[in-house]
Amino acid sequence: MTDPGTAETSRAVDRVEAFIARLGLPIRDHALIAQALTHASWLHEHPGEGVGHNERLEFLGDSVINLAVSEALFARHPDDDEGVLSSRRAAIVSALGLARIAQRIGLGDDLRLGEGESQRGGRVRPSLLASGLEAVAGAVFLDIGWDGTCAWISALAAPELDADLAAATLKSPKSRLQEFTQRKLGSRPEYRILEAAGPDHERTFRIEVLVDGRPLGSGSGPSRRAAETLAAAEALETLLSSSPGTSSAGSATVEEDRS
Repeated sequence: MTDPGTAETSRAVDRVEAFIARLGLPIRDHALIAQALTHASWLHEHPGEGVGHNERLEFLGDSVINLAVSEALFARHPDDDEGVLSSRRAAIVSALGLARIAQRIGLGDDLRLGEGESQRGGRVRPSLLASGLEAVAGAVFLDIGWDGTCAWISALAAPELDADLAAATLKSPKSRLQEFTQRKLGSRPEYRILEAAGPDHERTFRIEVLVDGRPLGSGSGPSRRAAETLAAAEALETLLSSSPGTSSAGSATVEEDRS
């Protein structure tokens, strides 16, 4: 009879191998990629498994992605000034921006999450997807070096890097929503906490945004600002799609405060 633990380990190895194959990169250290895919919540439920979580790699990958995106934007938009380049970069490396990129490589399916984190929707949560992508970027950098990693990140983020967007679409969803409601309705959005759950070190907020007393969007995140950002993005999409003469194009390209 097959040991359930051995079978689970085998499936985990297979998932890592399949993920590496999708990356299409000359990865040599498969254990490092496995660590990049391991969230701390998994280790809390599987102590002593002999694998580290991905937070140190996330720290490294954050800087790697920022520099790669900065270099690509500098090269691809020679007419943009420093302010526009900064806004473009902020939109791409926000939690929402990185989560969209992570979805392109199916990262959520291969993250090693604790059962509780998985049941709470961790595989599709923007902040967790963004952190996972940063960890993978850190691992890739350590394995294949800067040139290969920079080219890989630039290819993944090509739609955002090449987008010809108006400066207004690079503002945060909260700023855009407030400008829209003040201009069209003469009022400001109101944010209301629906739920604050979890331990202090792993808090999750669920927030609703109201415009003229009507709930138009909601969002969940590890901080009030992150949840408010997602709620504002949803409300903005609703308002733009129902307002004559406006377009929601580019409304998903947003900047988020991940603190």
